[in-house]
Amino acid sequence: MNLKQTAKILLGAGLIFAGIGHLTFARKDFQAQVPDWVPLKKDDTVVLSGIGEIALGAALIVTPKKYEKHVGVMAALMFVAVFPGNIAQYTNKRSAFGLDTDIKRFARLFFQPVLIYWALKSCNALKNKSN
Repeated sequence: MNLKQTAKILLGAGLIFAGIGHLTFARKDFQAQVPDWVPLKKDDTVVLSGIGEIALGAALIVTPKKYEKHVGVMAALMFVAVFPGNIAQYTNKRSAFGLDTDIKRFARLFFQPVLIYWALKSCNALKNKSN
C-alpha cells in the first residue's frame, strides 16, 4: 500500500467516524455548524449529512481505482458544501468541538482547504507529472 492509498483510507475512515458522530455522540456539536439559512431543522440536517459522510467515507475506502477520481471529486465537493457551516460557526460565535474562541473558530476555517486537497490528491484527481 502506498502513501496515497493510505491517505485515501484514512480520509474515508475519518469521514465514517465523523458521520457516526453526526448520528450519535457529537450531534449537538454538529448542530452548531448548521447555518440558520438552511431550510431543514438543524437536527435533520445533521442526520442527513452524517449518513452522507458515512456513505462517502465507505466509497473512498472500497471504490475501485477506476472510479477513485470521481469519488475524490465528490469528497472535495462535500468539503466545499459544508464550508458555510464552518463560517456560520465562526460568524455566529457558536462553541462546539472545543472551538470556544473566535481565534479557534477562525483557525478552523483554514483546515477546510486541506481536506479538499487531501481528497483530490489521495484519489489522483489532481493533474501532475506522476499521474
